[in-house]
Formats: sequence, structure tokens, C-alpha cells
Amino acid sequence: MATNQAINILLEENSLSEKEHQISKKVLNGERISAEEALFLYEHAELGYLGVLANHIREEKNGDNTYFNKNFHIEPTNVCVYSCDFCAYSRKIKNRTDGWELNMDQMMDIVKKYDDQAVTEVHFTGGVLPQYDVPFYEELFRRIKAHRPELHIKGLTPVEYHYIFKKAKLTYREGMERMKAAGLDSMPGGGAEIFDKEIRDQIAGGKCSSEQWLEIHEIWHELGMRSNATMLYGHIETFAHRVDHLNRLRKLQDKTGGFMAFIPLKFRNKNNQMSHVPEVNTIEDLRNYAISRIFLDNFQHIKAYWPMIGRDTAQMSLAFGVNDMDGTIDDTTKIYSMAGSEEQNPAMTTAEIVNTIRLTGRKAIERSTLYEPIKDYTAVLFEEDTQYRGYAFKKDR
Repeated sequence: MATNQAINILLEENSLSEKEHQISKKVLNGERISAEEALFLYEHAELGYLGVLANHIREEKNGDNTYFNKNFHIEPTNVCVYSCDFCAYSRKIKNRTDGWELNMDQMMDIVKKYDDQAVTEVHFTGGVLPQYDVPFYEELFRRIKAHRPELHIKGLTPVEYHYIFKKAKLTYREGMERMKAAGLDSMPGGGAEIFDKEIRDQIAGGKCSSEQWLEIHEIWHELGMRSNATMLYGHIETFAHRVDHLNRLRKLQDKTGGFMAFIPLKFRNKNNQMSHVPEVNTIEDLRNYAISRIFLDNFQHIKAYWPMIGRDTAQMSLAFGVNDMDGTIDDTTKIYSMAGSEEQNPAMTTAEIVNTIRLTGRKAIERSTLYEPIKDYTAVLFEEDTQYRGYAFKKDR
């Protein structure tokens, strides 16, 4: 393969350190790198070197296939009992008049809005409030399934589940069993933030602990279900904290195999209590994608969440280990636009997301939430692809 050749050329470079040679050979031979080696990459490796290694692994696992789905979000509320320093989205209960709180009928109206559209997933996430409890979500999920049985419900994070199960005096297993019975199909990866306790307490104190986050995902996997994982990076954490986070995810994946994708989430510094912390640059974004791909050898997919990172950087990330672009979204999430993302009204048509992928020379594959292929867009022509975009000259009169 071309990527093998690229690594072999890399190994001939005299400028590589002995450590870089060792890591390159491990990647070429399909061997796992250690946490110590991952830290070395964060501290010393250049972007071009990381791109070669990450792209090799990406193509070994997924070829040129780059996935997306047709989805929409429902954010029940941005009022929250928690106050995370990095969050520009939530409003405290004492300021709840500045936010929104949807009732069940309003959420069902959003679902029904998509009745004549070929969406396959609804993604629930938002603030935490007492009225959104276990019976509420059980009824909501059942109503959605009764209305549109084939619509995949990807809903809530361990932050919400920890709160509502504790309030209902349920164990995590009892609670997750009830969510599964009500129609929950998978869990997103949010709420992980950073696993190091000291940093987590500083930026997200009061929420579920790292151990609780991992435990809820482990129980969900034991029930035969799938989920995603995330990491919030580029704030006050160190490279060592990132490696620790990735290592805990890799260990759980070794145990359960239940994670589908890893999604790095960039800290954005607008309109929050951490606005004094500068954002990392695009080079660091791409380095982080690449090292995640190299280290997480037991994750099949690395996703660039374009509403957070911006479609241009997401497009570039496809050369640095990423093989998933998330979905069309349809301007149904405000979490990152309120924090200063380039995407202030996040929505892409199918044609836009397909052509974003095509321009990198990759294959655009529509998928289900569980990565079942739905449609290969390699040979698909959109109406805008056939329209003339040149100059139109007026005839002389």
C-alpha cells in the first residue's frame, strides 16, 4: 500500500530520532505504542511525521471510506444545575429566564418536523434539570419509537444519567436497563471532559467523576449496546493529562469493545469563565487527531465534529487519521456556536458534506449510527454538480 511506502520513506530519514524510528516501526508492524511513547509524540513529534503514521493506520482500518450520517439534535434545555467553567452554553437555575426549557410535546414537534426527511438519528444532549428525570426520558423515548420506530435514539451522557439515577435511587445498571427498554439505542461520548481529577474538579466540578463516567459506559456495553467517547482538549490540561485520558479509554475498550468512535473536542473560549485561556491553533488540532489515531489502536473510528472544529479543519483532519465527519446536523445544536466556533449556524446539506469529503480524494459513505453502510456516494451526481458555474456573456443587441 502507498501508506506502507510512505512509512518506509520516513524510516530512511536521517533526521528522525531513535524513538521516532521505533514508533514508526511499531506502527508499520501493527504494534501498540505505549503511553510513554504517546507522551513523546505530543512533546516532540512534528505534524508531517504524525500525519504519515496516522494516515497509515486510518487506511489500514478504513481505506478511503469517510463516513457521515443524516442526523439532527434536540437540546431539551440549556439551564443546568452544574456550572462548568468551560461551558458557554448553559445558564444557572437562578438565570433560567435567559435560557430555554422544552417540554415533551415541543420535543416531539421537533421529531415530527423531520417526518418527510431521510434522517436516521436523533441526538439528545443538554443541561441537567430535575424535571428531566427517568420517567420523563422513558416516556419521551417510547413516544419517539411509537412515532418513528426506525429512528435511532442516541441520547444523554453519563453526566445526565448519574444525576437522574441518583435522584431516582437507581443503580447505574438498573437505570441503563430502563433506558434500553424505553428505546435508547446508543450513547454519545460527551461529559468525559478530561479524566484527571485535579483538572476535572477545576473545570467541571460537581459532575459525575471520571470513574463514574467510565462505569456507566462499561455497564452500557455489558448490556450489548454501543457508545462513543470524547476528550475536551486545549485548555489547562497538559499533554500527560491527554495521554492519561486516552489510556483509560483504551483500557476500557480492551475490556468491552463497546466504543465505536473517539471524538476530540476542542476547547473554545468565547462567553465562558475560561475566556482568558487561549485556544490552541490548527496545527495542534491536527496533531491531537493524529496522536489519538495512533494510540487508540482498538477504536475503529476517529471523528472530526465539524460544528466544533469548523468544516475547513475537519476537512484537513481527513489526512491525519480522521475517517468520520459526524452528520448534517441541520442547525440543531448551539453548544459550540455559543462558545465561538466558526460554525455559527451548523448545517450541511448532503451535497455539501459529500463534496467536502470528495475534495480530499476520499470516498463519502453515508452510515447508520452503528456504522452500517447506507449509501456510497462515489458515483452520485448532485444537481449543483452539473450546473454551469462560469461567466455568462450577454449577446449584443
